[in-house]
Amino acid sequence: MEMKRREFLIRSIAGIGGLMLGRGCISVAGQKSANFDPYERVSLGKTGIMVSRVGFGTGMRGGNRQSNQTRLGKEVFEGLLRASYERGVRLFDAADLYGSHPYLAGALKKMPRKDYAIVTKIWWRRGGIPEQERPSADIVVERFAKELDTDYIDLVLLHCVASEKWPDELGEYMNNLAELKKKGLIRAHGVSCHSLAALQACVNEPWVDSVHARINAYGTNMDGPPEKVAPVLKALHEAGKGVVGMKLIGEGSFRDSDEKRDESVRYVLGLGAVDAMVVGFEKIEQVDDFAARVRKVTVAEKPDKLPVS
Repeated sequence: MEMKRREFLIRSIAGIGGLMLGRGCISVAGQKSANFDPYERVSLGKTGIMVSRVGFGTGMRGGNRQSNQTRLGKEVFEGLLRASYERGVRLFDAADLYGSHPYLAGALKKMPRKDYAIVTKIWWRRGGIPEQERPSADIVVERFAKELDTDYIDLVLLHCVASEKWPDELGEYMNNLAELKKKGLIRAHGVSCHSLAALQACVNEPWVDSVHARINAYGTNMDGPPEKVAPVLKALHEAGKGVVGMKLIGEGSFRDSDEKRDESVRYVLGLGAVDAMVVGFEKIEQVDDFAARVRKVTVAEKPDKLPVS
């Protein structure tokens, strides 16, 4: 009875003088607003796709259709994906390069399809996957859908673009993906960037719906220093494009530093230009650890300053 009485009082106070922000967070008048919720559903730019703020990346040390995640084995990897879903992860980042499609299909087959978003990527470059030929986007995306056991894919990216002229060089892929979007097989298209020049080329490219970009507070495994990358991300966000941050833990470089993980999460959230963040989790404890660091950051602070070295 005492617990019920306390719950009633809390809800009454919130209804009179507060505002519900995020999941289960109350901001009472005169106090700071709620902290970030790692599992809050947010809009990916103007794509109409809703994703969790924290997403699951499946390509740690990925290549030749393997990754640290797939090397865990079917039972362990699928269990990890399901446990992440149960916690609230609703964004799953895959790629042909990683070989992670069948694992996602197995882990999510009983989950409502509209409840989560799948991102995958076309490996158009030479090497990286066993086949030498590079079929058109319509052929490979049809295969992706079968491997993922889904009627549609939320977002398909051209993987690892580095040239500033990529919109000219990859025009055929872009046209094919645009047609697939019209047909409803995919909901949006874009690129995963691996150079600052390629990232800058996305800002004024109307074809780009969403971008995966490398960003953290220390410039580790990024396309340039944070002070140069951040303004481009803000320009992309202002242009209405989705922005998904990668390499927040420096591709594992910060895993042994609480300070660096905290500062990187704090910095990226404070930019106000990154819709969601994908991390290559290998244990459920890492999911919980990252989520806890997101919850430390107060929305009202907007802490977009770089850490003092």
